[in-house]
Amino acid sequence: MIEKHFVLEDIDPVVFYGAGNQHLQMMRALYPKLRIVARDNVIRILGDEEQMAAFEEAAEKIRQHIVRFNSLQEEDILDIVKGQRTCDEVPDNVVVYSMSGRAIKARSENQQELIDTYNNCDMMFAVGPAGTGKTYLSIALAVKALKEKTAKKIILSRPAVEAGEKLGFLPGDMKDKIDPYLQPLYDALEDMLPQVRLQEMMEHHIIQIAPLAFMRGRTLSDAVVILDEAQNTTPQQLRMFLTRMGWNTKMIITGDTSQIDLPRSQKSGLIEALEILKDVKGIGIVHLNGKDIVRHKLVTRIVNAYEHNDKKHKNESINQD
Repeated sequence: MIEKHFVLEDIDPVVFYGAGNQHLQMMRALYPKLRIVARDNVIRILGDEEQMAAFEEAAEKIRQHIVRFNSLQEEDILDIVKGQRTCDEVPDNVVVYSMSGRAIKARSENQQELIDTYNNCDMMFAVGPAGTGKTYLSIALAVKALKEKTAKKIILSRPAVEAGEKLGFLPGDMKDKIDPYLQPLYDALEDMLPQVRLQEMMEHHIIQIAPLAFMRGRTLSDAVVILDEAQNTTPQQLRMFLTRMGWNTKMIITGDTSQIDLPRSQKSGLIEALEILKDVKGIGIVHLNGKDIVRHKLVTRIVNAYEHNDKKHKNESINQD
C-alpha cells in the first residue's frame, strides 16, 4: 500500500468536496480500492497504485474544471472519471465565471466594446455612469489574465478623495483608513475568486490594492493595472499614474465624469486626459451610458433623471448668459 498527497491549488476546496462532502463521497465510491481522506486543501490517498494514478489524473481534470467555472456538478465528475468530455468549452463571449458559477460577460454592445478594446489596446479608458459594469468587467478581465497566466499580477488603485471626513481623524492604521475607499474592488474580487485563494494572492502581492498616492516611483510590469474612480484624480495624479506603465502591462482607467468629488476649483484629471489622449495610437476610449446599466432598473431611471436635470440647468445657464 502506498500513500500520496494531492493539493487543491487555485480553487475553493468546498467546491471540490461538494455540499456535505457529497462529491468526495462519490469519488470514494468510484475508487473503492483507495482510502481518500481530505483536510483543508490537501487530499491524502492510500491504496492501490493503479487506481491512485487514475484518481490523480481525474482529480487534476476536476481541479482544472473548477478553475474555469468555479462550480462542479456530479455529472461533471462522472464524465471526467469515464474519460468523456464535459461541457467545459467556455463560450467566446464569457470572460470568467463567478464563484456561484454565473457567466460574467458583456450584457450590452458598449460592454462588448470594452472587452474588445481591452484585447486590442494596452491602455484603455472606460467612462460611464454608475452601474454600467465598467469596474466589474475590468476586474473580470484582470482575473482572466491571471488565470490564463498572461499576467503575473493584478494591481488595483483608487484615489482616496475625502468626502466630509478627514483621513487623519478616521480610526485605525493606514490600511483601516483606506479600506473603505477600496471596498468595491474587494467585492468584485470576492465574487470571482475563492476567499482562501484571494487572501493568499494578496499576502503574496499577486493581487495588490493600494490608493493612488502609493503608485509614485513604481514601474508596473507584467500586470493588469486598474485605476477606478479616475474622475477624482487631479491632472498631476493621473499623469503620474499613466507613466507608471511597464513592459507586458495592460492599463484600464475607469471613471464617471458626472460624479466628480474634487473641490470646485480643481480640474478632473480624467476629463483632461480624455481630451489630450483621444488621438494617441494604442489608447482606447469606451463610453458607456444609461443603456448599459446592469443594476436595479431604478438605477437607470435615477441616472436618466439626473442627466435630464443637468441638461436643464446647463441650458438655463446659457440662456441667462
